[in-house]
Amino acid sequence: MQHLSDQLNTIAGSFTGELYFDNSVLHQTQLMAYSTDASVYQEKPLAVALPKNVADIQLLVKVAAECGLTLIPRAAGTSLAGQVVGNGIVVDISKYFNQVIEVNPTKKWVRVQPGVIRDDLNHYLKPHGLMFGPETSTASRAMIGGMVGNNSCGLHSIVWGAVRDHLIEAKVILSDGSEAIFKTKVSLDESSENLLEHKIYRELSKLLSDKHNQELIRQRYPKSTVTRRNTGYALDSLLEMAPFADGGASFNLCSLLAGSEGTLAFVTEVKIGLLDLPPTETALICIHCNSIQDSLTANMVALKHKPLASELVDKFIMDFTINHPEYHKNRFFIEGDPAAILMVEFMEPTREAVTARCEALISDLQAAGTGYAYPILYNQDTKYGWEVRKAGLGLLRNISGEKQPVNLIEDCAVAPEDLPAYISDLQELLARHQVQASYYAHAGAGELHVEPILDLKSEEGIRLFRTILEETVELIRKYNGSLSGEHGDGRLRGEFIPSLLGEEVYDLLKQVKHIFDPKQIFNAGKITNTPKLEANLRHKVGNPPAQRKTVFDFSGNGGILKLAEKCSGSGDCRKSEITGGVMCPSYMATRREKDTTRARANVLRQFLSNEQDEQPFDHHEIKEVMDLCLSCKGCKAECPSSVDVAKMKAEFLQHYYDRNGVPFRSKLIGDFTRQMELASKLPWGFNLIYSTPFLRRMANNIVGFHPDRTIPKVSAVTLRNWDKKRTKTTTGRKVYLFCDEFTNYNDTEIGKKAVQLLEALGYQVVIPEHVESGRTWLSKGLVKKAAEIANKNISMLADVVTADAPLIGVEPSAILTFRDEYVDLAENHNLEKALKLSQNVFTIEEFLSREASRGMIDAKRFTPAHKEVVIHGHCFQKALSTQKSIADALSIPANYQTKLIPSGCCGMAGSFGYEKEHYDVSQQIGELVLFPTVRKLSNETIIAASGTSCRHQIKDGTAKLAQHPVEILWEALIK
Repeated sequence: MQHLSDQLNTIAGSFTGELYFDNSVLHQTQLMAYSTDASVYQEKPLAVALPKNVADIQLLVKVAAECGLTLIPRAAGTSLAGQVVGNGIVVDISKYFNQVIEVNPTKKWVRVQPGVIRDDLNHYLKPHGLMFGPETSTASRAMIGGMVGNNSCGLHSIVWGAVRDHLIEAKVILSDGSEAIFKTKVSLDESSENLLEHKIYRELSKLLSDKHNQELIRQRYPKSTVTRRNTGYALDSLLEMAPFADGGASFNLCSLLAGSEGTLAFVTEVKIGLLDLPPTETALICIHCNSIQDSLTANMVALKHKPLASELVDKFIMDFTINHPEYHKNRFFIEGDPAAILMVEFMEPTREAVTARCEALISDLQAAGTGYAYPILYNQDTKYGWEVRKAGLGLLRNISGEKQPVNLIEDCAVAPEDLPAYISDLQELLARHQVQASYYAHAGAGELHVEPILDLKSEEGIRLFRTILEETVELIRKYNGSLSGEHGDGRLRGEFIPSLLGEEVYDLLKQVKHIFDPKQIFNAGKITNTPKLEANLRHKVGNPPAQRKTVFDFSGNGGILKLAEKCSGSGDCRKSEITGGVMCPSYMATRREKDTTRARANVLRQFLSNEQDEQPFDHHEIKEVMDLCLSCKGCKAECPSSVDVAKMKAEFLQHYYDRNGVPFRSKLIGDFTRQMELASKLPWGFNLIYSTPFLRRMANNIVGFHPDRTIPKVSAVTLRNWDKKRTKTTTGRKVYLFCDEFTNYNDTEIGKKAVQLLEALGYQVVIPEHVESGRTWLSKGLVKKAAEIANKNISMLADVVTADAPLIGVEPSAILTFRDEYVDLAENHNLEKALKLSQNVFTIEEFLSREASRGMIDAKRFTPAHKEVVIHGHCFQKALSTQKSIADALSIPANYQTKLIPSGCCGMAGSFGYEKEHYDVSQQIGELVLFPTVRKLSNETIIAASGTSCRHQIKDGTAKLAQHPVEILWEALIK
């Protein structure tokens, strides 16, 4: 590919975006990150381009034409049929083509670039009382361009329709590099200065005017009652327009563009129709059923009541929410052990009206003997039900063993009235092959996502992979359904289009591709001329690589490789700050694929799965992709598959340092406790240096910290020394306070107030003997040292701490280590102790809120004054605990009003925000939500932040002081 490199080097000076194609570590890491999507396929691209403007795309078209290559348009990369995987130039529009250009509230349309995220768009449109209707389960990261490519439908498609129903105009780049606008045309004979555009209309008119072709299309395409019809190109939709149908709508190539998977033209802008916001009162009936078939019977009853949505989720998926760190709390509405739940949604202007509709449906269900429980969720509570349903793809990746759910027949659709019979036939088909499957999603639209559980690392699994799709095609033909409903044909199902539609119709599809793109410039090998189903699968067939020896215990996941493989590619880690959440802070700031949780897991997986590599951790590409991971733990909770990248990053760094040595700065940060112990011998000297800007900047430069970053002061007296000299309370319930290294040396005043607050509330506070938490060692990947510390603390504390005398911590990152890493670092003889200890360890907010709820803390002990408190939660509290405990603790004073800042990570993340090369990203993360929110607060508003890093980041980023909840409660206490 020297010719390609030469061409890309040639255009580099004119290309205003980003190009990745050479052999440098950064470029190769990017190429590896783009080698997968949410499908079963993996193929390293030749180059990756992030264009900034139309001219950049035109340059890429020129290069592709001259080098005989294909351009692969990519948005969020959540395609399930391998649409954005291939051996070409991946063109990612997600970073720069993300502007809302114009909205017309009166005519109800909006013009946007293809990189605009669907949910972000609706956030923008909400003040106008409008929304874009199609809603995929990936709507928090799915982009309009990708939705056009797949003709996305989503949860409410039975009422709100598919993208094709709303696409008005599209600006595109054609395969000769020229620009065109697809929109309503009164006559297909209209002249055009664009020769290729004119040829497209002329040739399509000729193809569609042929009576034989018309007959083929009308006979072989899915029947009209199949609303999700995305097999091949939408020639049947074009035949419904003038001049081919009397009284049809005016001809518009947008109907063909929708669902074309980027194979016909490159979209640069679209104009889409909008809907009025739905009524405000929402109700979701969760119909509990004893079988899949029973739920499909319920679906037929529900559809008679004209709901907005009717979605199914089966027991197989629901069971994975049990004990899941994020989704377990969403199970509160589940009664008993249903085989399936059908979620049926209504919306009305009033609670009475929506309840009446629910009751009418429940009455009919009971009369039909369908379902055994019908709990109703209203308004905000409906999101918990929908989150269980939407997380299906990711949750399924928690299954253990080599057999995993695979995308294969998950997008096949039939008419809703045919769905019970089709699923019955499909269940028989799978039973014949002794294959289990999951069933979920769009029952109301006639499309269940059925994912067979197969081992694609085995010859038998590959054989079943093909056989099941071949036999399902026969079923789809039987019911005159669609091979693809909303996920597309891609390279997964493209091979089987001729089997379903017939060779003559397939030849028409190839003609359409040739009319638009004779040189195969756009996404070649998708829909037409696709590779074999089995080509370029993500996993290799054969013996898996030997288990890699690790410091952490990964046995609960089947080893570190299996944990990395749990990444489904669903892209939950690509949410923006508008959607919110913790995962993934660096991606929110940089908008680069390599900075996603997904990329980190996949790059690590690609090296670990190489059985020939005796040193799979010793790769600069892994270090590059892990570099901006803040170890925030957001992925452990928010990723439906619980892909804990923070844990894998720490493990990787230990192995990498074993081979390449430990950097000086990492040693220094890891040994933070020793540094602070030395500084505490002469605290005034340390504080003088770091309080003097000139001296601080010099000192920071020496150790590799950013010169503008301030450093926490060292206390004159450590917390332990203060505690030894004070008169202690010896009455009341005993609690142990963990004297972590940060509270002991830097936040001593907070530690003192924690002790005084607890004692004032009637508790006996004891600081037990223990060593540092090990958090700083973990943060730098020095896991062996952290393991030593963890096992020392387990041995010292396990027999002391009990349910009646719990261990309480002030600093979340330290105390929550007992609940998280310690369990995976415990030696065999300490494991049972570690598990017991983890159950009796609490953040101080958890403890206070729990005690208050039990009536053990009298709110009258606190001031009756009115105060407003805004809360920024530490990432570990969000991932391993809950922010609710902070709000509840700060609400103990009767008139304290609390509000959570909808921020993710603050951006400091231990030493990350201090480090010179990470400082800018740290600040960018803070500027997403936290800094702007804090700056707008009045001086009377109290800012609460439990984490020492969070408080420091707020101070440096906004010049405002945040307080630990302990400080706030101590000041509120009537003394």
